[in-house]
Parts: sequence; structure tokens; C-alpha cells
Amino acid sequence: MRRSSVSTTWLSQDAYDRLQAELDELIAARPVIAAEINERREEGDLRENGGYHAAREEQAKQEHRISYLKELLRDAQVGEAPTADKVAPGMVVTIYFDDDKDDTETFLLGSREISATTDYTVYSPESALGKSILGASGGQTCTYTAPSGADIKVTVVAFEPFAG
Repeated sequence: MRRSSVSTTWLSQDAYDRLQAELDELIAARPVIAAEINERREEGDLRENGGYHAAREEQAKQEHRISYLKELLRDAQVGEAPTADKVAPGMVVTIYFDDDKDDTETFLLGSREISATTDYTVYSPESALGKSILGASGGQTCTYTAPSGADIKVTVVAFEPFAG
């Protein structure tokens, strides 16, 4: 289940610690959900046992989240955001849309997992907008295709490392 990513996911130490704690908690809960499944299995006919199926579904969700978090944390760049002369993950970016310098947006380019630790809107580097501005310089205009199919032109106004 290896992610193909354009670049490394950047996480602040706080976000990394929070996600690691969630992972530890999910792993520690494995025996509880297994016991629940066994208990429900003993209730009889599995075809009509809603409790059993609900417990199995919960187990599948937890295992998926565990796999996702393990991969995310294994591949994450933790610590100070990169300093660069081009837009990179871990930066707060300001753009304007379609040549309208009054229509600006400022956001954090990084893993959506970090959104719980910041008031910034977070866009993934793998999103259409994120891919279009990765590596852009200040003043550079980029175009991306929105989910609606419309081509949207944005100009990078400024960017700086996220100070968490």
C-alpha cells in the first residue's frame, strides 16, 4: 500500500506526536475489538448477526487507519518546515485567482493530518492546486483543473515556512 507521492509529507512535531499517539491507541485497542468479534460470533448464526458484522466492519476501519498512519509517519519529514526559494510542502502560501489581486487565499501546503494543529486551511501537495504550485516562485502563474473541470489560474504572491 505504498503511496506514490510527489514529495515528502511534512509534519510539525506536534502533529507527528498527535498522530503517533492515535496510532498507539489504535494498536492497543486491537485486543478489545478482537474480543468483541469473538463474543458476537458466539451469539449464533453469523448471517443474521448484526453485532458481529458491525464489529468486523469496525475492525476493518481500524486496521485501515493503522496502515495509513504507519505509512504516513514512516515517510513524514518532521520538524522545521523547509526554507526554499520555491513553494514546497510545509509552507504557508498566498495566491490570487484569475488575475484578480483582491481575490486572495492563504493556506498551508502539507498533509491534511496537520489541520487539527492550525487555523490555516490545509491543501495537500497531491491535490490539483498543490501539484500546480509545487516548485513555483513568487509571482509565478500556474493553472490547474478543478474537480468541476474548469481550468483555474492562480498566481503565487508569497510563501514562507509554517511556524506551527
